Amino acid sequence: MGKRLVIVESPTKAKTVKKILGAAYEVTSSFGHIRDLPKSKMGIEIDKDYAPQYEVPADKKARVAELKSLASKAEEIYIATDDDREGEAIGWHLASVLKIDPKKAKRIVFHEITKSAIERAMSQPRHINLDLVDAQQARRVLDRLVGYELSPFLWNKVARGLSAGRVQSVAMRFVVERERERDAFNKEEYWSLDAFMKHTETEFEAKLATFQGKKVGKMDIKTAEHAQTMTQTLLASPYVIDSIEQKAAKKQPKPPYRTSTLQQDANSRLGFSSKQTMRLAQQLYEGIRLGKEGMTGLITYMRTDSLNLSEQFLQEANAYVQATFGAEYALSKPRVFKNGSKGAQEAHEAIRPSDPTRTPESLKDHLDPRQYKLYDLIWRRAVATQMKEALLTKDTVLMSSDVGSFRTTGSVITFPGYLKLYPDTTKELLLPSMQQGDTVTLQRLEPTQHFTEPPARYSDATLVKELEEHGIGRPSTFAPTISTIIDRGYVERDEAKRLAPTDIAYTVNDLLVEHFPHIVDKDFTADMEQKFDDIEEGKTAWVPVIDAFYKPFHKTLIEKDKSLDKKELTEETTDEVCDKCQSPMVIKIGRFGKFMACSNYPACKHTIPLNKDGSKREEVEPESLGKDPETGLDVTLRTGRFGPYVQLGEQTEEMKKNKEKPKRGSLLRGMVLEDVDFKTALQLLSLPRTLGEWKGEPITAQMGRFGPYIKAGEESRSLPAKADYTVLTITPEQATELLNTPKKTRAPRTKKSA
Repeated sequence: MGKRLVIVESPTKAKTVKKILGAAYEVTSSFGHIRDLPKSKMGIEIDKDYAPQYEVPADKKARVAELKSLASKAEEIYIATDDDREGEAIGWHLASVLKIDPKKAKRIVFHEITKSAIERAMSQPRHINLDLVDAQQARRVLDRLVGYELSPFLWNKVARGLSAGRVQSVAMRFVVERERERDAFNKEEYWSLDAFMKHTETEFEAKLATFQGKKVGKMDIKTAEHAQTMTQTLLASPYVIDSIEQKAAKKQPKPPYRTSTLQQDANSRLGFSSKQTMRLAQQLYEGIRLGKEGMTGLITYMRTDSLNLSEQFLQEANAYVQATFGAEYALSKPRVFKNGSKGAQEAHEAIRPSDPTRTPESLKDHLDPRQYKLYDLIWRRAVATQMKEALLTKDTVLMSSDVGSFRTTGSVITFPGYLKLYPDTTKELLLPSMQQGDTVTLQRLEPTQHFTEPPARYSDATLVKELEEHGIGRPSTFAPTISTIIDRGYVERDEAKRLAPTDIAYTVNDLLVEHFPHIVDKDFTADMEQKFDDIEEGKTAWVPVIDAFYKPFHKTLIEKDKSLDKKELTEETTDEVCDKCQSPMVIKIGRFGKFMACSNYPACKHTIPLNKDGSKREEVEPESLGKDPETGLDVTLRTGRFGPYVQLGEQTEEMKKNKEKPKRGSLLRGMVLEDVDFKTALQLLSLPRTLGEWKGEPITAQMGRFGPYIKAGEESRSLPAKADYTVLTITPEQATELLNTPKKTRAPRTKKSA
């Protein structure tokens, strides 16, 4: 009799589950999706109720054959993919290729990879939830329709290589509109007066509250002269304590993490991007090798919008708190949090440690530094929810004279409660012992100049918060959405890692806002997310939802394809004249931003690169970095239309005749001119690098038109924007892992509609 077969989607998860189930089970991985829409065509039969034409990709055929072989020998088959829409869809595809009736398939779900969770799941198998599958399929079909029809339209009307997506376009709009708010912002000057008071021998700070009988607001002191006049008047007066108000305060712990709040906190506290956070969280969930214990899942499932905590965790956390901090820190009954996010699923759990007794310190030797930091964040936040609130005493003291008053607030933590484990911004500010009527001395006043600041650019954290607040996307989509708008060149990170729009983002956004308003309307997109939720809950069928969107969208697309002119959308007239042929110069937009070009193109191909502010980019003389040790040719650093690059030698007459160019190397993402020395230049010129073999084909790492990528035979993969490696440092193992990941689909160019 054969073994029982358990299929998960990740090889790491398979190892962790196998350790728990033991020898009686064969646990294997599908390596993600085993079927998908085709890469070479849309793959949607629109006239047949939008039926998707799924196929097994070439790089998954061997895996599918192996799964079929294992299934044919198995006594029972359990599908154990993740408990969300995507996991359910993967399970449905597995059932389909293995010829298992989805209504009879044994589907098991768990939110943590622990012995108790796995055993409970194995004892309570269910069938494939076809409503969940339909919800995922509806999203996939809708996004494919938008991508495959709108992207070629952008190629024709704006620039080749562009793409548009439903949720990504709304995220791009947020970034563009925030930048326009910043551009339109007019800064205002204002001043503050910081007081340093003294009582007995203790000095403390205070804020100006009133002046000459009027309350002083933040923006009331406009000039240095005004601040100086007030300073002289206030310093000349004696002050007495007018009132002392004492209050007891409580500070409650924050709820445990869900996907969005984890991404926000990991970004603001640790500097992790959303994509990096989810990758690390997945590693912690699927399992880390803990010495003799082997593969062990450390946290619950990381794609969740729930705040629920299991009874087992509540009991274990309470026991841990009592044993570690004492009974006075433990709750008499568990603290429960109410789900507040749209569409939160009560059956799911918040993100928490699978075992609260596994402290971050006990795991430090088994985790890399980033895994440790994220686990520490998750562990402290979750355990702290089951500790008593912090108790504080706050004293507000008002000190007055006949010309003005100052206020100061002191606070003392009388019982730290959860702050003992999860410190936040709460700080103590000790004041001297004072009584009403006491005299205090104004030691000095420090006038400080300020300027109002424009709204900050979005960070990963604030953009995720914005998307969630508007009901746009779901836990599984936040990180991919941000990665997509960066990878597609619509958004870039500034020096502070915040999100700024590129030139092309403005053009595409304005085109979509004016001509396809539904695509970038936040309310419409949120409503579509609600419709997906309704499909998941069995309240509505998926085909009518797609039909109601697609028919008017497709009609508008055909109309706009006929009526809109590329020149009108993308060209601006100038007063400049071409140096080469004296024709007028125009400003054009390309995938890499704006540039000035001769209107007599293609007869004249003269172009002038532009800076982001629209000014002409100054010609920079090539900088010699040294002689190439192999050829003896000069290695130079240059600046061109698409930015800085390094070059080997000069273009000879023979090369011009053969239309050849010297060897060049573009700078990597995030590099600036100052980063490039002779050693770095030689590394850039050494590309492509050969890394080894994959399926009998040599792997090369190289730079392309759209950035760094690896290639093996006919297969290629772009390097992820936030990967831990670059095209210069990627290892054979990392390249192999990337090649084993299914390739993202790119919309093909289509002909204009007649």
